[in-house]
Parts: sequence; C-alpha cells; structure tokens
Amino acid sequence: MPSHFRRAAVLAAAAAATCSFALAPAIAASAEIVPDPIEYSAPGAVISLTPVGSYDTGAFDESAAEIVAHFEDKLFVVSAKAGSVQVLDFSDPASIGKEYEIGSDGVANSVAIREDGLGIAAFEAPTKTDPGHLVFFDARADRPTVLGTVTVGAQPDNVVITPDGRFALTANEGEPADDFSTDPEGSVSVVRLSTPKVIAARQKDVSTADFHAYENGALPDGVRVFGPTPNGGDRPVSRNLEPEYISIVGNTAYVALQEANAIAVVQIPSARVTDILPLGFKDHGVVPLDPSDRDGSFALRTYPGLYGVYLPDGIGAYRSGGASYLVTANEGDAREWGSYAEGARAGSLPICPDSPLAGKTGNADLGRLNVTKELGFDQAKGCYSSLYTFGTRSFSIWGTDGTQVFDSGSQLEEITYAAEPAFVNSNHTEPNLEGRSDDKGPEPENLVIGEVDDRTYAFIGLERVGGVVVYDITVPAESFFVTYLNNRDFSDNSGDLGPEGLSFIPADESPTGSPLLAVANEVSGSTTLLEVGVNR
Repeated sequence: MPSHFRRAAVLAAAAAATCSFALAPAIAASAEIVPDPIEYSAPGAVISLTPVGSYDTGAFDESAAEIVAHFEDKLFVVSAKAGSVQVLDFSDPASIGKEYEIGSDGVANSVAIREDGLGIAAFEAPTKTDPGHLVFFDARADRPTVLGTVTVGAQPDNVVITPDGRFALTANEGEPADDFSTDPEGSVSVVRLSTPKVIAARQKDVSTADFHAYENGALPDGVRVFGPTPNGGDRPVSRNLEPEYISIVGNTAYVALQEANAIAVVQIPSARVTDILPLGFKDHGVVPLDPSDRDGSFALRTYPGLYGVYLPDGIGAYRSGGASYLVTANEGDAREWGSYAEGARAGSLPICPDSPLAGKTGNADLGRLNVTKELGFDQAKGCYSSLYTFGTRSFSIWGTDGTQVFDSGSQLEEITYAAEPAFVNSNHTEPNLEGRSDDKGPEPENLVIGEVDDRTYAFIGLERVGGVVVYDITVPAESFFVTYLNNRDFSDNSGDLGPEGLSFIPADESPTGSPLLAVANEVSGSTTLLEVGVNR
C-alpha cells in the first residue's frame, strides 16, 4: 500500500490537474536499466527475467508510478503525483513513450482494462474521506476518450473486472482522516457492466457490499478491530475494516482486509459480504527472521513468544487440481492516524518476567523490532507475554476457506541475502545494510499470477530491497523458488525502487512474442518491462 503521508502530499499537486485529459506526443523518457541487474536463481531454473525497457518519469519518491495494467500495446500506469493514469506505448519495449493521460477530480488509485478495451480508473476524492468515483474510458482510443463516471465508496484503492466482464468491483478502503477526526466505512462497490458494448455504467448499476452484519459482536474471532472510534458507536466495525485488494473466483470476490489480518468473502451478483476469514499468525519461535538493524550482521534466528501478523496487501487467485486458491503478499501495515500510533519498538514495552521473550529486548535482539501494541498484552499482569510484528516477510497460499496451504517462511530473506548480502533488507529510498530488518524485512507488497508453458507462477514484488521474486505455484503445497531479479544498482541507488504494481502480459499479447512482466515502481517513478524467458 502506498504511504498515506506521501499520498497526502501529492493531493495538492493533483488538484492543479483536476479534470485534465492531456494529450502529449509519444516521447520516450530517460529510462534506466542498470548495467548489471542483480540476479539469483535456483539450480535448474526453467524461467528467467530480463529487463527489456523502462519508462522513467524522473520523479523520485513522489508516487509517480504505482499500479499498472495493459491493453494491446499500451500500459496504463497510475501516477498519484500527477493525479492521473498515464498511458504509455510499449509497441517497442526498448523505447516506451507516453501518449496521453486520463485525469479527474482527486487522485488516481487504480486502473483495470476489460478484454474489449473498456477502461476503468478509480479516483479518491480531494477530501479522501468523501465518496470516490470511477472514470470509464475507451482504452482502444489514441487520445483521451472518457465515457462517463459513477460514484463509489470512500477511497477506492483497487478496481478489478471479473473475468467474464460483467462486473467491476472496487475495494473502498475508507481510511480515517489524517487527524483521525472521522473514519468512513470500508466497503466493496459492485458495478454491473454492459456487455459487449464499451460504454460507461450508470449510477443505478452500482451496489455496495458493506460490513453492517458484523456489528454488535458478530465479527468472527481473530479478525482485528482496534484503535480509536472517532464516530463513536456509529458502526465502529464497518468503519474500522479497510478493504485493500480484490481477487475473483467465479461469482465470489476475496478481499484483503489488511489491518484486520483477514479476507472478506463477497458474493458478487448480490453485493453481499458472506464471510470474513481470519488469517492467524506465524510463529517466529519456529520460523526464523532477522529482527534487528543493530546486531552487526544478518542472522536469521527464532524467538519463542514472537509472532508475525500476515496483514496481506496484494491478493491473487488461481486454480490447481480442480480447486481454487488464494495467494497473498504479506506486507504488514500499522494504523497511525492523528495522535494514535499502533506500533512501538519492542524494547520500549514492558515484558512479563515469565515470558520467553524476557531478556530478549536488547537492540541486538528484539529491542529495535516494530511490533503492535494491540496484541499480546496481559491485562492482569500489566505486561506483554508475547509480541506480534507487522507482516510475515513471506507470501502465502490459502484455500478459499482460509486454510493455509503454503507459506514461504524465511525464504525471501534468504534469497535476497544470497543475491546481494551487502544490502540485505535495504530500504528503497536509500541503500543500506539491514535498514529494514527491524521492520518488515524485504516487504512483499504485491503479486501477479501468470502461466508459462503450462506452469503457474507467482511474481512477487519486494517493496523495500526491490526486485521481483518468482515461485512455481503449480502444485500449491509444493511451491518452490525459481528466480529473482532486481534492476537496482545499490552503489548509486539507481534503477527501479519500490515495486508497487505488477501486470503479467502473456506471450500472445506481447510485442516480443515472449511473456512480459510490467512493474510500476513507486519510489523511482519508473515502469519497467521484464521479459520472462524460458530456459530450455
């Protein structure tokens, strides 16, 4: 999820571009593929990633490239800095050029394109707690062609289109005001689309799936609802839940509720939430991690009494062996609004003397680790018996009932250490050693699923250290690492920084004849194409 502090800063700039539908000549920006991208692969890896082209906005750490979708020879890239969707021509991947942009009131958050060229962009309102809207456009056109708009819930953070093209859905995150003076409801908007015509939906086609049925003690155990309630008793659960990303299986949507550590199940035609699946915790007494930026070296170790909260951001879905599965990028996120801050350094918290964590909160151990204050506190003893850290530094595969089938454990830290040990757990804005060990490690942010030669792969973006890691997930319980590529030069911090959105382009839709992966990088402001090669 992009930083809400950075997004707030770009809102003012976006206001200047309100309702702009600019047409520009297709001129390539000064993009950069670094001379020696970092590569690391498993023995016998059957696919590889190679950078083949990049478009650079030149805007560093301004959210100038966040989400990316593709249609024919165009990339549609969400730029919060510009407040719009930038349309890029990638017919020649080595010379990507900007064609035009699609803007509206507020800030663009997400974009999706139907197979026939119906484009939909999600915009949050200038006052983000107000209802947002969708802009419908014709992606086939060679200039901005807006077809209409509809209103949806507050802060539509993700828009998706069902595979049959009949519905669009938005995850209306409904984050609080920055000063926590109000907190709008989180919801999922379900928009019925016309087929096969490329036309806008009407307001009467919009329905809302809300969480009202889960008020008054009806929330399943394990779903996290916490923090201040600025709106008092007016539907505090609905206001606390914040839908993040959506994936579709048939007539059902699975919606990541990141801060709640859960997945909502939405019946699409009726626009009704039918279940909320709590995801539980990872036991770091069993699965190791590197928890400190002050321990002198990278070292994975276990800590009984320490748990990771999955808190997934990106979510995808696929089928294997006749069953459907969900895949999550377990980024982690803390609520921090107004004077309320959920997180704290473990070393600042009172640890119960009989906890296995007693004596483990020095800076070389867990003292620097960011943990939530909202879990593990023993009221009777007035101290923490266990600690819970944000995210799990992993990706997971789940059954559609919420049962975990696979988790990558500590492999993402192991892989990135093997690839570039001098900068393991680096930050994105500046290169460093273990700069994020005390927080979320490599921070898996988002993912996309694609098929190559009848095998199914998950492409997972690592927001902080950078790069894309690829797993073969064809058999969910037997998923395995294939390859990792990071188009970053740590010596001068050039290349791609902060991968946020990914789009898989199959071979039959690619100008190169090979599958491509488009990656939008939030910090470097670049959108890069990686060719997915098959090693025969």
